[in-house]
Amino acid sequence: MNLRFALAVNNEGNFQKKHFGDADKYLIYEELDNEMVLIGEEINNFKLLDEEIEHGSKRKGNAIIKLLKGKGVNVLVSMKFGKNIKMVNKYFIPVIIYSEKPEDTVNVLNKHLHWIKDEWENNSSDYKLFTIKSGILKSSIKYI
Repeated sequence: MNLRFALAVNNEGNFQKKHFGDADKYLIYEELDNEMVLIGEEINNFKLLDEEIEHGSKRKGNAIIKLLKGKGVNVLVSMKFGKNIKMVNKYFIPVIIYSEKPEDTVNVLNKHLHWIKDEWENNSSDYKLFTIKSGILKSSIKYI
């Protein structure tokens, strides 16, 4: 099975220090022959959903989960996650990165695909959080 990644970016196509659900759009990559390939993008029509009531609402989280599950996504990549990480890690592997440029992140992810594939193949829910800076760190999700 090939993994699919959703990279949370702004309208210019760069990462920002915003929560995953606050991204303008998601770049969708698929792992093909151990290499990530851009296959499309999805506008985040839910980024303002319920924001006037509650930042990081469950309704917003569930809408984004449904959208990305429908696209076959397995891995979420962002500079930041909010409290809904406890919802999304039931369905997706969350990855925190530190580069603003998707091409840099894709290069780093390509080097660490085996760790992410291993997590997906050996678990069916409650996925660990991956943090990628100069190396890779896998940790349990306790709080954000």
